[in-house]
Amino acid sequence: MSIAPAAQPLAGLPFARAIPHPHRLTAGLLARGGARLHNAGPVTDPHPQISIVVPALNEAPNLPPLAEQIAAALDGRAYEVIVVDDDSRDDTPAVAARLAQSHPLRLIVRSGARDGLSGAVLRGFAEARGQFLVVMDADLQHPPHKLPELLAPLEKGDADFVIGSRYMPGGSMAQKWGAFRKLNSRVATSLARPFAGRTTDPMSGFFALRRDTYQRAQRLTPLGYKIGLELMCKSRVRNVREVPIHFAERTRGESKLNVKEQFRYLEHLSRLYDFTFPRASPIAKFLIVIALSWLVGFSLFHLLLATATGVVPAMFAAYLGVIAVTAAFHVRYVRTQREFIVRPRPWLDFALISAAELCACVLSAWWVLRRLESPATTYELFFIPAAVATVVRYALRKELLQDVRGLRKELRKDELT
Repeated sequence: MSIAPAAQPLAGLPFARAIPHPHRLTAGLLARGGARLHNAGPVTDPHPQISIVVPALNEAPNLPPLAEQIAAALDGRAYEVIVVDDDSRDDTPAVAARLAQSHPLRLIVRSGARDGLSGAVLRGFAEARGQFLVVMDADLQHPPHKLPELLAPLEKGDADFVIGSRYMPGGSMAQKWGAFRKLNSRVATSLARPFAGRTTDPMSGFFALRRDTYQRAQRLTPLGYKIGLELMCKSRVRNVREVPIHFAERTRGESKLNVKEQFRYLEHLSRLYDFTFPRASPIAKFLIVIALSWLVGFSLFHLLLATATGVVPAMFAAYLGVIAVTAAFHVRYVRTQREFIVRPRPWLDFALISAAELCACVLSAWWVLRRLESPATTYELFFIPAAVATVVRYALRKELLQDVRGLRKELRKDELT
């Protein structure tokens, strides 16, 4: 797997066509948002050693001090700054154009992109020409003066991925977090352990890696803003170093972190678990959905029996509750995996599977009620039909290719390289 050479500046043209990303699927994802490349101007080094990718959205006030601080930190080094702007509504493009006259800076404007910060970073990597790739935010919360320290382990060959950490000894944050935010961060870090090992700050957006590390990444399908975690996982990184940083307080603009991004992080983790544990992850998810849906179904069944509803009608209504819980998970599956789904009508498939499950459940409840020699318990009356229906669900989901990729030999769209 290799990366195509970067597009060279075209004399006399205001924009140059962007080169494709080396990974076929990622190229398809990036193609959803158009991009315009603004050439950097006469100060651009044709052979930079370091490429710094800066995703930006309405960061016009922050770009001048950021460019100056990067220049001071990397004085004497051959580097480039690639600002990837997601169609800002402020003066970000104009400010970047002015900076390009005095700094080795290029601007890529993506219009209508839906893949967020992670997609912006990969778009920048597709244009990067350096041997070492760095990612940092435009809001000055990541300290540019730490760039030499971040690059040193890569240059010495002591690591293939380096993270600027807020939490390791020597690291700090300007913002004081409350108890809930601290707990939230600890849980998020713990969930990332299978991909990030014992690193203290795997969600950091300030990191560096060698180009050859990036080139061995497989099936990049980022979601949200945790692109560093995606690269550590998909590049099979083994040697990670951390450098302590002070995470400054944002002085201009607004933070892009919100509740929506946190939910996207959980969805991103789901994809990474699928990649890392291709057999165990789908089974675990299947069992989690079963456990939650059975809990709801059994509660409904117990309530209906208490109101003197017959066993079969009660089982019918209770299993509708099971299907409703399953549908809630199916909504998430369709929303996050739409571009990867093999069959074109996932909701039609879901309806067919649910109808078959419901028929199997009702028939099983009728059979259990008549065949058990002794009076059946509430548990037997619910869980035997529910188990039969679940077997039907599993068989049909596998047959209709509904999110059971770890149990099949065929490749899905997201497994193509």
